[in-house]
Amino acid sequence: MRGQRRARLILEDGSTFDGWSFGADVSCAGEVVFSTGIAGYPESLTDPSYRGQILALTYPLIGNYGVPDRSQTNGLLDHFESERMQVSGLVISTLSRSPSHWSAVMTLDDWMRAEGVPGIEGVDTRALTQRLRSRGVMAGRLIPEGCAEEIEPACAADRLVADVSIREPVLMPSPRSRGVTVGVLDCGVKYNILRLLLERGADVLRIPWDVDPLGLTPRLDGLLISNGPGDPKDVGRSVEVTRRVMKSGMPAFGICFGNQILALAAGADTYKLPFGHRGQNQPCIDLETGRCYITSQNHGYAVDERTLPDGWQPWFRNANDGTNEGIRHTTKPWRAIQFHPEAHPGPEDLHGLIDDFIAGLGSDQGS
Repeated sequence: MRGQRRARLILEDGSTFDGWSFGADVSCAGEVVFSTGIAGYPESLTDPSYRGQILALTYPLIGNYGVPDRSQTNGLLDHFESERMQVSGLVISTLSRSPSHWSAVMTLDDWMRAEGVPGIEGVDTRALTQRLRSRGVMAGRLIPEGCAEEIEPACAADRLVADVSIREPVLMPSPRSRGVTVGVLDCGVKYNILRLLLERGADVLRIPWDVDPLGLTPRLDGLLISNGPGDPKDVGRSVEVTRRVMKSGMPAFGICFGNQILALAAGADTYKLPFGHRGQNQPCIDLETGRCYITSQNHGYAVDERTLPDGWQPWFRNANDGTNEGIRHTTKPWRAIQFHPEAHPGPEDLHGLIDDFIAGLGSDQGS
């Protein structure tokens, strides 16, 4: 550690965790959360759902395969889930400074410096995780030695979604178009959701979080409500436009944050989880078949399925804590899931749910 500066993570309950600074030489503030994944840090760090949060990774060695290049396909970065790093800060046990992988073009340390994101290593992440599990996630500050402590979160809570959403509607034609157009209400959509839609022949109209999809050109065959950061109750406009889409009868499919938005639009309620579900090893049970799937997740809020109105039913449930992991309407083409079927990182077992959504958008889509 010779030549490195000390750093400190301070939680709002007054507890502190000391370590060594890496990445950018700046302080940050945000909600401190933990993820249990053992790989996939390039995807996680660029996931817009982490906007405004300080992410602690429980796997002890991070950075060992470096950071891949910024190659693109269909205008989307191949190895990342957005154009930039979204976390406010990173907390790890051990940083690998000599990565080994054929695709690596830089170290994690260098990438974080370039992105202006601070990190702290040498932290007892097991003790930190135990505290967050017992007391709940909480606000915190990451302060490298010599940096000012008077800092505010990178983005205020009510601006998180606006900060990660697209600014104007953008049409993304599929290279193998099947003549169906999916609108994506962009609350902070992960690139792999867009990739999978395009790969399956759906043209994509990416829509800002607060824009009414009805009346846009081209005409939409269905709406996908994306993942995103923060409290779904802070984005009343997204809830309202989703409710309008449902009144029109248009098929709708929600992912993660989109599950919560769809539930609120239907008249149900949501609530904050004590420490959320973040990682690639969350077991979910399909309530129709009884089959359990291992899923990728990143959320801090959940749908209160007891408040689902008539005509709605739970679809998936978390096998660990029994919380809701999906809802669907019994007769209308509206359904949503709390986990990430697009993975990146994580298991890809449930890509078929996106296939089912596209197949249901027109009678000619099965050919």
